[in-house]
Amino acid sequence: MTAAGSGADTVTDTGEDRKPGVGSERAPDAEVRRELTVAELAVVRARLRGSDPAPAESALASLRRHADQPSPLDALAAGLGLSDFEGATLLLACGPDLVGEVARELVEHGGAPRLTFATALEKLPGAHWDALTHRGPLRRWQLVRLAEPTAVLTSPLVPDERVVHHLVGVDTLDEQLELASQQLDVPARLPWTYAEVVGDVVSRWRATGPVVLRGTQPRTTCALAAAACAAVGLRPRVLGVSALAEGAGELTSTLQRLVRETVLGRVAWVLDVEEAPARSVADLGRALAGAEAPILVVGSSRPGSAPLDALGLAVVEVPRLGVGERRTTLAAALEGAGVPVTDDEVDAAAGAFDLALPDADAVAAEVGTGVDLWEACRRRPRADVGALARVRTARAVWDELVLPERQLEQLRALAATVRQRARVLDDWGFADRSDRGRGTTALFAGDSGTGKTFAAEVIAHDLALDLVHVDLSQVVDKYLGETEKRLARLFDAAEDGGMVLLFDEADALFGKRSEVKDSHDRYANVEVGYLLQRLEAFGGLAILTTNARSALDPAFTRRLAMIVDFPYPDRAVRERMWDLSLPQPMPRADVSPARLADADLSGGAIAAAALQAAYLAAADGGVVTMDHLERAVRWELAKTGRVAPLDGTRQARTVR
Repeated sequence: MTAAGSGADTVTDTGEDRKPGVGSERAPDAEVRRELTVAELAVVRARLRGSDPAPAESALASLRRHADQPSPLDALAAGLGLSDFEGATLLLACGPDLVGEVARELVEHGGAPRLTFATALEKLPGAHWDALTHRGPLRRWQLVRLAEPTAVLTSPLVPDERVVHHLVGVDTLDEQLELASQQLDVPARLPWTYAEVVGDVVSRWRATGPVVLRGTQPRTTCALAAAACAAVGLRPRVLGVSALAEGAGELTSTLQRLVRETVLGRVAWVLDVEEAPARSVADLGRALAGAEAPILVVGSSRPGSAPLDALGLAVVEVPRLGVGERRTTLAAALEGAGVPVTDDEVDAAAGAFDLALPDADAVAAEVGTGVDLWEACRRRPRADVGALARVRTARAVWDELVLPERQLEQLRALAATVRQRARVLDDWGFADRSDRGRGTTALFAGDSGTGKTFAAEVIAHDLALDLVHVDLSQVVDKYLGETEKRLARLFDAAEDGGMVLLFDEADALFGKRSEVKDSHDRYANVEVGYLLQRLEAFGGLAILTTNARSALDPAFTRRLAMIVDFPYPDRAVRERMWDLSLPQPMPRADVSPARLADADLSGGAIAAAALQAAYLAAADGGVVTMDHLERAVRWELAKTGRVAPLDGTRQARTVR
């Protein structure tokens, strides 16, 4: 196998020697296959009748010379290790289904319309007893079955339907396996890093048998598995392990059918263990120990995923691509689709989105229909974060954010880290100076209602990214180890989708590590440690907010790229917030933002009061007045036990 070039190179196969079942011979034409099978059957029928097989052998030899290709029986015998006697036995067992006269000949010369092992041992040359055993290829690979299992010699031999189809040149799959599996698409091109992964898989495959592919992006992992299958000339199909029969014995039988299908249909199997229970994975490991087919096991490297190391197989890790290769892959897909996109657009998209490998071509196709590149990447796909968080489409803009200039400057710089990531890290070489994550983590600190979450929405909208708002009560689990598993799934989802990850009230999870008093304390500290490590490795933008900066673990704050302090608004800032909170289309009469600013409210409380006043006015004539606004202000102050100023000049006082 060779992989040449860089960036978006493809993987090709050199045709090296392979283990049985792993090859790339050209399949004969269906009509030629049928003719070869019938000619081979004629030789066996002559021996059954006791007549001279020479004329049939001469006709077969002539047909072989013209076909210049192996017969279906030759390919099956080579792939599954059938002797000449076993091959002839199989052919004669299938005879009644291939040529109608064979059943009559079997009755005349064997005593039954179906072949028995007793007749085969008597009539066919090269007979050997071990061909009858369950370990012999005929029964091991389920090519034939005994109609009467307790009578090995005299039981009619019933061929498997799939084998009969193969011998007559019908291109089909085992019915059960076809229903349980899906065809995998082979990627049109591979980045250099992934070409090396595929080469590693193929070399291990040939040397040791089944291989495990493990990564954080399931679609990429499956795509590389498909590429490895195609590199050895086989068609890739994926099969969920949970769909396989349970129990080691049944699983072994199913795996034998997989091997048989590799020989008959030139199929390589990709077994997905992502959703499989631990017991099924353990059974799979035992069954694969003796597997002889090109089988790949794919799974996740996330914490809490199926224990792939326990399979006892060679493991190949699938890394995430760096920004440079993401950019090259995306550019190649766009060029292949004939879509003109500027280098700056590609750089920005590659810096923000870590697309799964199959999505590059899907994005290019979508851009070809007129969709903006950034938006196409944003859609492919929006990560499924389930119950762990809410995916929000941010709409807030910079002009609506009221903060001192220093904080605004910090926030704009934070947005620039996403836009300019490819240029700074790859083109300017900063990525080579550290092995830390390529993303950015920032902390927004300040009292409740000072605009921390709103600022995160502004940044997400400015970047045209979705905002993943994390529900910490769903992430922190009461069971040991579950929090770590949920965090891993959450980070992976946000990283794939190029989303802004927002942890509100982060001190609930990122607080100072406690003194270890029991196993729960010990594991809680492990979770914090994992979180700090995962934040460093995160390739996107993570924003954390807190009302209590002093409660955060110092080890955590040292790892932050930026800390933005959100001050409580003074009177001048509150006046501007009131002005921005009242939309221009809203009808109003004698509204005074300066008078409303006397009330000591945060930005969040001002927005809530403005909305409440609008509802009051809508139900009371349709025009917002100071009376509506002052009532809403009193209600907001009452939430924290305060009353409004009596004369519009004094600050609110707390109710004791």
